[in-house]
Amino acid sequence: MSSRTRTGHVAEPQAGLVVGRRNFLKLTGAGVAAGVVSAMEAPVSAQQTLAWDKTFSKSDRVEHRKVTFYNRLGITLVADLYVPKAIDRLQRHPALVVGGPYGAVKEQLSGLYAQTMAEHGYVTIAHDPSYVGESGGQPHGIASSEALVEDFSAGVDYLGGLSFVDRARIGVIGVCGSGGFGLAAAEIDPRIKAVATVSMYDIGQAQRQGLAATLDTAALRKTLDNVAAQRWAEVDGAERAMAIGTPQVLTASSTAIDREFYDYYRTPRGQHPRATTAFSRTSAAPMTLFWSYQHLDWISPRPVLFITGDQAHSRIFSEHAYGRASEPKELFIVPGAGHVDLYDRVRLIPWDKLQSFFGRHLARGAAASSRVR
Repeated sequence: MSSRTRTGHVAEPQAGLVVGRRNFLKLTGAGVAAGVVSAMEAPVSAQQTLAWDKTFSKSDRVEHRKVTFYNRLGITLVADLYVPKAIDRLQRHPALVVGGPYGAVKEQLSGLYAQTMAEHGYVTIAHDPSYVGESGGQPHGIASSEALVEDFSAGVDYLGGLSFVDRARIGVIGVCGSGGFGLAAAEIDPRIKAVATVSMYDIGQAQRQGLAATLDTAALRKTLDNVAAQRWAEVDGAERAMAIGTPQVLTASSTAIDREFYDYYRTPRGQHPRATTAFSRTSAAPMTLFWSYQHLDWISPRPVLFITGDQAHSRIFSEHAYGRASEPKELFIVPGAGHVDLYDRVRLIPWDKLQSFFGRHLARGAAASSRVR
């Protein structure tokens, strides 16, 4: 049985939203969003210390250390491992791989989610994706959907190798762009037993058509022509061109989308020196081939939870995915939340919902029961 909830009410699809490619701007390192940033709570501030370089405060209930491992492509991934101090390491526990927005790093919101879920009893990792942050892959700033999906399965590999993790109880949280990549990983990796997405973005669709309801073929061809021209320029010796997602400065003409992401990525609220939100311009073409939702039915009977804000224009991605997913599935709408609000505004993030979802589906015996359908 599916569930569509908005703190106890049925969630209705967002109506009347039409955003064309021009108004989509450039896909930012965090995806894009609409709506005014909530004033309900001051955001978590960045910590300016050498010992702790995260954009959130360190928990005294969680042990943290940096770890490295390889993905299937041979790329070294660097991640932060969070382990609850109170757990019995002689027992095996549920675990979560947490991925952040397109172009973000583990010191930002994926780390916040990982640490907070560790406070709830889970062993977690937040990783820098391939070609981003401290992870490997050369040159940096390449967007590869194969690598971004594989990184989640590599995280499962790593967690499953820990003596205190139960391999049958590993789940995924994907925020923004990682929502789509985490879903794609779960489609082909049955070791992922439950998936939750937050402010999800389908990066492939965003590259193809932005938020428009239909594909503008002429506009897509123009994009591909521009990428082709850039490739020839680089063949002939031009420097590699980068597309910066989040603007470095705001102007009078900056949109609400610009301002929302600037407030996170370019201020002490969430900025980090390794989160440039930049990808090579030539990455745009291959990313148009990425489809997050084509095989969502392959995840069933494993459960999927889609969390989005009622003010987030990215809400359409969660609603679209919810409609295509098979049971069991749930769409949870957070009142008063825009897209970026669910990055770090901890009083808006539905921690209890995440805890109840994974607590139910990663409980002992839950994975086994999901196979007997």
